[in-house]
Amino acid sequence: MVKTVLLCTFLMLFSACEKQPSPPLSPEEALKTIVLADEDVKIELVAAEPLVQDPVAITFDEAGRLWVVEMLGFMTDIDGSDEKARTGRVSVLFDDNGDGQMDRSSIFLDSLVMPRAIALVKGGILVSENIPLWYAQDTDGDFKADTKVLIDSTYGGSGMPEHSANGLWRGLDNWIYNAKSKYRYKKIDDEWIKDETEFRGQWGIMHDDAGRLFYNYNWSQLHGDLVPPNALMKNKNHTPSSGIDHGLTLEREIFPIRSNTAVNRGYVPGTLDEEGKLLEFASACGPLLYRGNALPDNYNGNAFVCEPTGNLIKRNKITEEGFMLSAQGYYKDKEFLASTDERFRPISLASGPDGAMYVVDMYKGIIQHGPYMSDYLRKVTLERKLDKPVHMGRIWRITKKDNAKIELPDLSQADSKTLVGYLGSANGWLRDIAQRLLVQKGDAIASDLENVLKTQNPLAQLHALWALEGLGLARPENVLPALKSEDPRVAATALRILEKLASDHVDVKVALERFIQEQYDTAHPYLQMQLVLSSDIIDSKVAFAISEKFLKRFGPLPVARDVVMSGMQDREMDLLTKLLSDDAWKNYDQNHEIFTEMLATAVANSGEEKDILQLFKIVNAHQNEDKKWIGSAVVNGIASSRGSNEAGEIVLTAKPSFLENEDRDYPLYKKLTWPDKPKAAIAAVAEYEIDSKVFANGRQKFLNLCANCHGTRGKE
Repeated sequence: MVKTVLLCTFLMLFSACEKQPSPPLSPEEALKTIVLADEDVKIELVAAEPLVQDPVAITFDEAGRLWVVEMLGFMTDIDGSDEKARTGRVSVLFDDNGDGQMDRSSIFLDSLVMPRAIALVKGGILVSENIPLWYAQDTDGDFKADTKVLIDSTYGGSGMPEHSANGLWRGLDNWIYNAKSKYRYKKIDDEWIKDETEFRGQWGIMHDDAGRLFYNYNWSQLHGDLVPPNALMKNKNHTPSSGIDHGLTLEREIFPIRSNTAVNRGYVPGTLDEEGKLLEFASACGPLLYRGNALPDNYNGNAFVCEPTGNLIKRNKITEEGFMLSAQGYYKDKEFLASTDERFRPISLASGPDGAMYVVDMYKGIIQHGPYMSDYLRKVTLERKLDKPVHMGRIWRITKKDNAKIELPDLSQADSKTLVGYLGSANGWLRDIAQRLLVQKGDAIASDLENVLKTQNPLAQLHALWALEGLGLARPENVLPALKSEDPRVAATALRILEKLASDHVDVKVALERFIQEQYDTAHPYLQMQLVLSSDIIDSKVAFAISEKFLKRFGPLPVARDVVMSGMQDREMDLLTKLLSDDAWKNYDQNHEIFTEMLATAVANSGEEKDILQLFKIVNAHQNEDKKWIGSAVVNGIASSRGSNEAGEIVLTAKPSFLENEDRDYPLYKKLTWPDKPKAAIAAVAEYEIDSKVFANGRQKFLNLCANCHGTRGKE
């Protein structure tokens, strides 16, 4: 009833606007509707229909050719009737005369169901269809796929366009990462490997110069990783809750320059302003962290986010403090790019070989997927004739106005020495593709890459290190010197690579221990974090020393606690004992309480009975009023562990003496089990039964992310 009233009220307010058709514009007409925030920046057309239709993702190859994923089956009518039709394709666009506009198109692979992402790889492409992931090859050089091999039959998950894996983004570490997915891929010895990683984002993924991954969700415009992929997954006794998927900003406000009544929740108060303009992000997607050299210098490192429902692109300034990241909208009361053309639908962004920013404009009236279309949106869409025409699309290029024409290098025939020279380019696209091609070629060029490490260009050094790693040429003798780099990103990268070598080289472990001991105190926080993340391979005494320092400086940050826990597998009890013996932990501090509980949970998760019994001794030893917080934290930690059997209980060989008084601590009595535990006691607690695994996971997240503000018991 309430929904109906709201809908009727809104329809009366905007009836005139809703019934007015929103006709498609030619590329020339559409260009006039685009407003850029900066006067020294320009936008130009690169391609339009019929050369490109329903584009959703693009990438450039080593010869400057433009590869386009075209989702022709998406919402061809108001009901989405053609979703299962094999009309999707991957096309290659060619600029034959070098004027910056595409002249012809070749269909590389067709008959695809709703394709959504592409990655250029050795010998061909990876392309995601509705659900499967394919490896397609062109064996005769005619830009038409001759083979199509299934890599992953479950890649896309649900198959819903906005809720399925996409991205296929090659990270700096040579793995291919995805949004809306917890998997990454890499070709090793001619075999495609699928590896589990952290879940990230919704539509689109990218990285910055340091290799940190960024992504977003339709309602939250910018998230990113504070730590390297999988770095917090080392400790099987601990479930991290921070470091990955860090929200960089709470800003959701946007500033369209036209009404946006054709939005799914347009009738809900607070969605549109009095002029019918969208107030907040509803479909944030396709982010790009700009790393090119064809825009003004102050653009470098900024994050750009598409909002197709609002017909705009937002610009954010990234701020880095130590190892923490945040973002702020660059402009006040306006956007980097906005259009008065309702069919302008920027859904992804890309960098190009010329250093420019490229915009993928699906140019479509309907952008909402059918299953999520409300009655209100259906009515507005049909009345305003937004359902037709279909199969349009544009690609735009953004550069500074005085940008001199750049002669694009053709790297398709470049030898390895030439490619090494591009690792230090001011254009991030060139650095990335040079690294990819070097790894694909497989040439033994360690000496050339070692020479790059001796330069003063940290960006070149980063790519050289990962090229060595990707080629299998990383050796202690060529990576260890990089630890001395003045750039913390380079030193941290060297440390990550050396971690993998330590198990086979005792001298590497010794060198790392010495480096950590000598450099930790004066290192940049970014490097300090990596030193702690790498502490799992060094002696406990050294690891505990730097972990304690790290907690003392950064303890209030959730990510700091997870970073320390990552390197402490099966050493948690020893660390807890050490911390509780230090004077700094004598008095109550909420950060100490939080970390004590986290350690106790990890100890309980380990299932080591001798350590669990030691936890009981700690509880017994801290019953005085001023120390009771320690006992309570340990009890809470044990109670919120995941247990060692299907029931989520901790299995002991005998009833612990700690529980002689059965009423002393009810949560523990329930959590523990042992042979001949009284059935009556089990029955007595049955009415309070909850899913212990869900509780354990939720408690850890609350403790690390919420307790700083709300207290460890949620009472603040």
